[in-house]
Amino acid sequence: MATPVEMPRPGITVEECLLVKWRVRKGEPVAAGQVIAEIETDKAGFEVEAPVAGTLLETFAAEGELVPVFTNICVIGQPGEDAEPFRPRPAAQAARVRTEESAASSSLAATEARLVPSSPELATERATFSPRARRFAQERGFFPEAVRGSGPGGRVLEEDLKRLYFASARTSPLARELVRSGFEAPAEGSGVNRLVRAADLSEPPMRLAGAREIIARRMRESLASTAQYTLHASAEATGLLSLRRRLKESGSDININDLVMYCVVRALEEAPELNAELIDGRLYRRRSIHLGFACDTPRGLLVPVIRNCQELTLEELAARAHRLADQASSGAIDPGDLAGATFTVSNLGSFGIESFTPIINPPQVAVLGVNAIQLKPIRRNGAVEFVDYIGLSLTLDHQVIDGAPGARFLQKLRQKIEEVEAAVGPTAS
Repeated sequence: MATPVEMPRPGITVEECLLVKWRVRKGEPVAAGQVIAEIETDKAGFEVEAPVAGTLLETFAAEGELVPVFTNICVIGQPGEDAEPFRPRPAAQAARVRTEESAASSSLAATEARLVPSSPELATERATFSPRARRFAQERGFFPEAVRGSGPGGRVLEEDLKRLYFASARTSPLARELVRSGFEAPAEGSGVNRLVRAADLSEPPMRLAGAREIIARRMRESLASTAQYTLHASAEATGLLSLRRRLKESGSDININDLVMYCVVRALEEAPELNAELIDGRLYRRRSIHLGFACDTPRGLLVPVIRNCQELTLEELAARAHRLADQASSGAIDPGDLAGATFTVSNLGSFGIESFTPIINPPQVAVLGVNAIQLKPIRRNGAVEFVDYIGLSLTLDHQVIDGAPGARFLQKLRQKIEEVEAAVGPTAS
């Protein structure tokens, strides 16, 4: 009996996955548990296994296609079994449209083949070229994308090409070859008489695909659905650096980001209005603090989530953060550990960033950016001292969080950071 295979749901918030690669082709045998496809979300990559043994009768999605979860992507069965009953209806309709378009395109191509000169570069707007026009184009390597002919029936004459040729910037032979391979040429070049040289060309544009395309779409959706603004502040980092130094000397791998995240949790306990989610116009204030932290990985930005941070000691929080960061970087992180954050921290301080505008990840209502530690002149007792300060950038959704509550949170966070040695308790000794 034929068995359909659905696009799995690798996380509770995942609605669609990118089908990256088929490991098995139509008509090939598969074993139960064999990996038949590779998929991606905007978070991580995964594999799809065959639930039964048999033959891959049909596939319903192409490589590079975004497929909704729980949609049939293929059918496994015995040779001769009918796979069509399992084909997703929209996909079937799309297939028919593609077939019709392909047939129409083939017909059009056949018609054009009778009208257009044999040189593919001259196949512009289904125009026919006079012999002299064809020779002019070939001698100068001038193959415009579109040209309107002034001859009978739209026939392109030599004069038509000459007018276009002398009104356009010319290209060197190397530049011309690069343009044909996808490089983009400017209207005018830097050579003699506006000649476009290879150095004037721009590399072919890169099309967003896979996880990057999904991340881009999510970021656009975030900005379109929220009213984001950012508050910037700073906190004295003397105690933070002192504690980090002592921890390092004792053999601990707790770092500055771990200490800041611990302070964030303590501040959220006193400012719970920021530990919330806005869903369908309703604000849900969460009791548990599930802290997401941005991770730079080979696959791009991932945000692992440390759950129930309000119950963790500094050592426990740091251990979980390091384990999740390692899993994210290696691509072995569980999808469940990339969803459900109620507040996010993004630290760019190690790159020397002095301030930035982090983007909220809905349905969260706030995200904290952590900046570099820098010396700042401070007036104390009538004298100016240079003191280490750490920058903080808090982005909020103005739909539900006004400036005053955001400023109060930053005040509390600043206090926690400046008193971090007392806040972490026995760890500081």
